Amino acid sequence: MAEILKNGRNKPTRGIHGIKSIFGYQLRFDMRQGFPMLTTKKMPFNILLHELLWFVSGSSNIKYLQDHKIHYWDEFADKDLNLGPVYGVQWRRWKDPNGETIDQLAWAIDQIKNNPHSKAIIVSAWNPADLEEMRLPPCHTFFQFDVTKGKLRMELYQRSSDVFLGLPFNIAQYAMLLHMVAHLTGLEARELIISIGNAHLYHNHLEPAKEQVIRKPLPFPKLKIVGDVKDIDSFTADNFVLEDYEFHPHIKAPLVIL
Repeated sequence: MAEILKNGRNKPTRGIHGIKSIFGYQLRFDMRQGFPMLTTKKMPFNILLHELLWFVSGSSNIKYLQDHKIHYWDEFADKDLNLGPVYGVQWRRWKDPNGETIDQLAWAIDQIKNNPHSKAIIVSAWNPADLEEMRLPPCHTFFQFDVTKGKLRMELYQRSSDVFLGLPFNIAQYAMLLHMVAHLTGLEARELIISIGNAHLYHNHLEPAKEQVIRKPLPFPKLKIVGDVKDIDSFTADNFVLEDYEFHPHIKAPLVIL
């Protein structure tokens, strides 16, 4: 945020709020330093957890989200609460040319177990053939795994990142997904790398961002996975325990709907 505030360029968007943005930025998080959930403002752990479980389930219907008091997808859904073939649908049910489906996430986990030196363990949400059917094109577009000496790393690429509201969710959720996959494959979750194309602050988020960047970060909390989980579809919210989360007060800012 400090980099955008200092060096960002103003650009228009599809909506009523313009952005201040930079292009090409990377963040790295060492899991040995703790679970990377933002401490300079309070983050809603249960909300980001349930949204991730919804992605993993492969669903495009937001009824599960609404049942868990998550409503920021409401404006994007159709009258039947569907979003089209977004995120989880592509992760778990990518359509091939023959009309069959590919479970990319299950395939990636199998590759980590049985072909760990592969340089192509990738899960993509960016499917050009389905973009017109999606109520919102994916912002976090694909992620790749690397296994080296028993350590599991993940790199996420985001075409676009709402740095004030969206990015903190993406960081925590993909760190959580990294821990889930590491748990299933018997590896150590070591590092999350996030590479961003367009990293931006909406103009109506500039003042809240200025307030946040002057706050001193606190130590990261710890994330523990408990229970005997054998496959990616068996995770529930009860399998995740967040410990020692210290945070500064929440900073309110409006969600920008495009």
